[in-house]
Amino acid sequence: MAQAHASVSASPSLSASLSVSDSAPDSPDSPDSPAAPTPAPAPAFDLDAYLARIGWSGERRATAETLRSLQRAHLVHIPFENIQAFLGGAPSLALPDLEAKLVRGNRGGYCYEHNTLFAAALEAFGFTVTRLTARVLVGARPGETRPRTHKLLLVTVTEGDERGPFVADVGFGSTGSLYEAIPLVADAEVRAGRRRHRLVLEPHGGPLEMWVLQSVQDGEWEDQYSFTVEPFEPADYEVINWHIATNPRSPFQHELYVQRTFVDRHLALVGRKVEEILPDGTRTRRELADGAEVVRVLASDFGIELPADVTLSV
Repeated sequence: MAQAHASVSASPSLSASLSVSDSAPDSPDSPDSPAAPTPAPAPAFDLDAYLARIGWSGERRATAETLRSLQRAHLVHIPFENIQAFLGGAPSLALPDLEAKLVRGNRGGYCYEHNTLFAAALEAFGFTVTRLTARVLVGARPGETRPRTHKLLLVTVTEGDERGPFVADVGFGSTGSLYEAIPLVADAEVRAGRRRHRLVLEPHGGPLEMWVLQSVQDGEWEDQYSFTVEPFEPADYEVINWHIATNPRSPFQHELYVQRTFVDRHLALVGRKVEEILPDGTRTRRELADGAEVVRVLASDFGIELPADVTLSV
């Protein structure tokens, strides 16, 4: 992440507006002191609406099988898209806004939105969730060190026969993404649908183990991203989200990226180019005529409904 440096000089008007009264402040015990405001309760997460959106039903137990089935359902019902960043804004990560957009608004989002929403759902089920951040390795040049800009989840399962930490991620948005959550175990290949993944440990200079998610692409293992299990906080993601959405050098500022995973295929839209990828690796490509056709295809093929006044210059 590029470093930003800024200096602020105080103007007379600013100094005056920030000046403190010469009179002594009220004592906290003074009867004239205003009472401290009661913090507003956090808005309740609408788990029923979320489960309806992803088409999931079943016994609400915090087991490994529940975790896997929730990830599958989320992945095939809510698309990946960067439309808001492409239009010049940073999406809100506040849970009510994510519910309005991804659950009730027939929209998708990118990793911070998806995995923030998914974490809330998992915690409503009773899972323990740790938010992590990864370095994306796909497309990196040899020796290149990228910043940590991808959000993923570490989920602790304490019910059922399979227990322990699992890696969950519904926001990577490509054919290399996890179709199901997988155990945090090194060198164990996991097959889910047509996708094959494994986690490997990579030597590095830090105090925590460096995990690398790999996926089979064109018959070969390919690095997807690397991460440690250091917890990240909401304030961290606010900074990363703003950087990715608004930095002039961010690819999300300049190109439209939309992905949708189905049980039997994967759809990708980059700019005006649509690609369909079948389980056997067959790829079909076509180019859309203009932004108006892109909007129509987003609705018909990807399930994304944009407001009538939104136009896309692609």
